[in-house]
Amino acid sequence: MEQAFALLAGRKVPAARAVGFEAPGGTFHAKVALYDAGRPRFVAKINGNFPGNPATSGLPTIQGVLVLADSSDGRPLAIMDSASLTAIRTAAASAVAADRLAKRGASVLAIVGCGLQGLAHVAALREVRPVREIRLYDVVGSRASALAARHAAAVSCHVAGSVAEATLGADMIATCTSGGAFVLHSTEVAPGTFVAAVGADNPYKREIHPDLMRAARVVVDDPVQCAAGGDLHHAIEAGAMTADAVHADLADVVAGRHEPMEPDAITIFDSTGVALEDAAAADLAYERARAMGLGHVLRLGA
Repeated sequence: MEQAFALLAGRKVPAARAVGFEAPGGTFHAKVALYDAGRPRFVAKINGNFPGNPATSGLPTIQGVLVLADSSDGRPLAIMDSASLTAIRTAAASAVAADRLAKRGASVLAIVGCGLQGLAHVAALREVRPVREIRLYDVVGSRASALAARHAAAVSCHVAGSVAEATLGADMIATCTSGGAFVLHSTEVAPGTFVAAVGADNPYKREIHPDLMRAARVVVDDPVQCAAGGDLHHAIEAGAMTADAVHADLADVVAGRHEPMEPDAITIFDSTGVALEDAAAADLAYERARAMGLGHVLRLGA
């Protein structure tokens, strides 16, 4: 992810593109990008996001496919399940942001929303900070308990009874919900906290209350995409801030082209998920799968 955003900062790859559609009960989005970290690649990802699936049909909330192609000649290289790759690359981008923006000694992590993204964020954020305590909250308490059980042997885990119980006093917070409502407010975050907000990726989803967005230093993964469908979108719509008030985008942060943060500033990484992340992750997964002899070979066409 660092390499991908460094390439974007150096204008060595173009900005990714996305389109979304609302459907009964959920949304679809398609994201595409060109990427070249020594191998020319094109990626197209199509995801369906249906929050009611687990309760009504037992299906995952997010389902989809990702197609990786050689952008030098158009050859399709691989078709992959997108859900697990999306979780990993989203958490990896949050970790890149946290590594540059969270306090160096950040050791208390709060996770709000303990599904697949919550699981991925625990793993990723522990890679960049010395986490000694994890506080977990989910509206379905069993999900928080299950995630706590996975890490209890390595780090102190606490299942919280409310969002505030999890987040107040935490150094880092990751909101990994389905985006159905504002879940984090200004009264629930202490000064100096880093927040990775990953649940809002279209205009109908939200996690961070506009009052908290106004009080924070906001970093985005993609300025246009966040203004159209991230928590930034809702803050602008509510009149809490303007697009010009965004502190930086992640590419500028990786390149070191942003003003230093005040030590007591709340920093929010508004992550809507860009196809550049999918391309970097898919390229890596493809090359590792080939090296390990994994996958099934399909012959397309005549």
